[in-house]
Amino acid sequence: MDRIFITELRADTIIGINDWERKVRQRVTVDLEIATDIAQAAATDNIQYAVNYKSISDRLVSYIETSEFELVESLADGIANIVTKEFSVPWVRITLHKPGALRASKDVGLIIERGKKD
Repeated sequence: MDRIFITELRADTIIGINDWERKVRQRVTVDLEIATDIAQAAATDNIQYAVNYKSISDRLVSYIETSEFELVESLADGIANIVTKEFSVPWVRITLHKPGALRASKDVGLIIERGKKD
C-alpha cells in the first residue's frame, strides 16, 4: 500500500478542559499518513484517481477551526472519521500536537491509527 503524508497542518481552535482554554483559541498541528493505492492515478496522470490532499487539508482545517472539543482524543478521532469516510481512505495515522499544553514541555499530543493498512 502506498502512502500520502501531510505534515504540520495548522489550525486554531477551542480545545481543553480548563476554563481559560474554553475562552482562548489555541494552535494545534496535525500530521497525517494516509494509505492508498496510487497505481491508477500514476498510470493515468488524472487527479480523479488520486487522493486529493488539498481537499483533505481544506476540510480538516475547517473542521478543526469550528470544533470546540475538551479532549485532543475527541478531535483526533473526528479527524480520522473525516479522512476515512469522506475521502474513502482505508487507513490513516494521525499525530495531533498541542504545543504549549504543558509549561515544562515543548509539545504534547497523541497518535492514532484507524482502518486497515493492507
